[in-house]
Amino acid sequence: MRRPHIRTVAVAVAVATAATGLAGTAFAGPSEEVERTSASAATNAAAVVEAANTAAFAHASATGVSKGDALHAQDVMIDPEGARHVRFVRTHNDMPVLGGDLVVHLDRTLAYTGVTRAADHAVKPAAAKAELTADQAAAKAAKAAKGDAGSAQLVVDARSGASALAYQVTVTGQDSSRTVVVDAVTGKVRSNTPDRDEFLSPKLLDTLRERGETADPATGIESGSAASGLTGSGLSGVTHYPTSARGTGKTLFVGNVSLTTTATSRGHYQLKDPSRYGTETRDAKGSYTEKFSAGAKLTNTTNVWGNNKTTSRVSAAADAQYGITKTLDFYKSTFKRKGIANNSKPAQAMVHWGKKVANAFWDPTCNCMLYGDGDGQMFKKPLVVLDVTGHELTHGVVEATANLQPTIVDSEGNQYGEPGSLNESLADIFGSNVEFYAKNTKDTPDYLVGEKLGLAQKFLRRLDHPSLDKLEGTIDYWKPDTYYTEVHAGSGVSSHAYYLLAEGSGKKKIGTVTYNSPTYHNLTVKGIGRTKATAIYYRALTRYMVSTTDFHQARIATLKAAKDLYGANSTEYKTVNRSWAAVNVTAANTPQARH
Repeated sequence: MRRPHIRTVAVAVAVATAATGLAGTAFAGPSEEVERTSASAATNAAAVVEAANTAAFAHASATGVSKGDALHAQDVMIDPEGARHVRFVRTHNDMPVLGGDLVVHLDRTLAYTGVTRAADHAVKPAAAKAELTADQAAAKAAKAAKGDAGSAQLVVDARSGASALAYQVTVTGQDSSRTVVVDAVTGKVRSNTPDRDEFLSPKLLDTLRERGETADPATGIESGSAASGLTGSGLSGVTHYPTSARGTGKTLFVGNVSLTTTATSRGHYQLKDPSRYGTETRDAKGSYTEKFSAGAKLTNTTNVWGNNKTTSRVSAAADAQYGITKTLDFYKSTFKRKGIANNSKPAQAMVHWGKKVANAFWDPTCNCMLYGDGDGQMFKKPLVVLDVTGHELTHGVVEATANLQPTIVDSEGNQYGEPGSLNESLADIFGSNVEFYAKNTKDTPDYLVGEKLGLAQKFLRRLDHPSLDKLEGTIDYWKPDTYYTEVHAGSGVSSHAYYLLAEGSGKKKIGTVTYNSPTYHNLTVKGIGRTKATAIYYRALTRYMVSTTDFHQARIATLKAAKDLYGANSTEYKTVNRSWAAVNVTAANTPQARH
């Protein structure tokens, strides 16, 4: 679930090193100095931010900024062809603006070339003064979310049609937290959103219960032999601790895998990877904590983690640590992205979270992954499979970039709306790419999502023919009422467009899976390959998507990305356009703005 919050103000510098391919963008951490990888890239980030900020106010009719607004840079991206992009969040009279984000685009000379904006209207609220007190708003939020309310903060809610003065309140329950936005004039609850992103939606879980279906995936697949010991140092007595060590994870789902761990002293190890920013997995021991520091450190004396079975609490941790490190490696190797938030900070996880929790989450409160063990009835194993991890950590990437938000959240926590559907789709797209990157023979890469969960239909979702998913009712094509579709079901539109861009329409066998991708009006599409398709979607996400991007705007974003990477007359650009037409997303059927 997506939290409608204003991110911490920081400048993340990006410098591109190549014009095409998956290594087309290289990112540095949150610094105001550009990583100088080439003479042409040696542009001071602070100067780019200043130029973009000035341009935003100089072109106010296009950017929508006005008196009282202040822009706060989140990312600076410098492309090899010379374009610069600055992602901003906004405050109005010092109040955070929900849905006020925008990306200002500049050329090599720092001249303004355009804007991508979330709010298509001025963010100044109609009412300048709150009628409710902060305590009254907190009480309303606590009642709506059925928990304990924190302090209420005045914000401007610009997420739908018109701007309103509102209070934002975090409400905490026993096992979750929600962000509630209360109208400061009328007292109406404008939104009530779970802060965590759940892999399995409440709607899906209800469907499985109604069907009496259970998921008991196979585990205990062994491969290879255990390999442990210090890397390059031996046990000569001259080792300086802590240091990197080579261990073995005996996982539930992907066999025996190599893990880089930390030797804390001679013969003592911790499940923490110093080569990947200190990425670590801990044991929540059945608690509902959202503080990673409260999780129990995982240590042992053999540097072998788990036993391929649930009889060891550490087996699930080995799956989690493996999945997280492979996801980090995918993003770094493919896009030079340094960590989930591109800030060279560790990714973290807690297994055995909660009691009988049939889900896995990306939790922005602790900036970590939380894995339940299953409820023992419907889901009988921990949800630590590889593409679940890739999917959920990608929600963290989306949060750190476009921060796509659902437009509607019902009382059960189900999300609706195209930006939320696009978020789920990108998580499926890049989660599948993590599998292709990992090349694990025990979890062969494919365009299926959740195929190792043990569901009766053999997968949860699939990118080539989304409507084969009968559990969530995933759709193949866009239509006007997609705006009101549950986000996992709606994700099929852009996932299908991506698959068609990568692999094309019709029947095809890749690895062990046979695909047969249909198209709207039987339009034939010839794919450009997964490498180029993934490069286009990542650039679109990081440069041209904002919190309110819908499918038609995603089409424009991917076209701009294809133009950047391959040119406006390229086959790649034309195929992007054709792939969206093949899922019924065209310029001609773009809907009018909804208010």
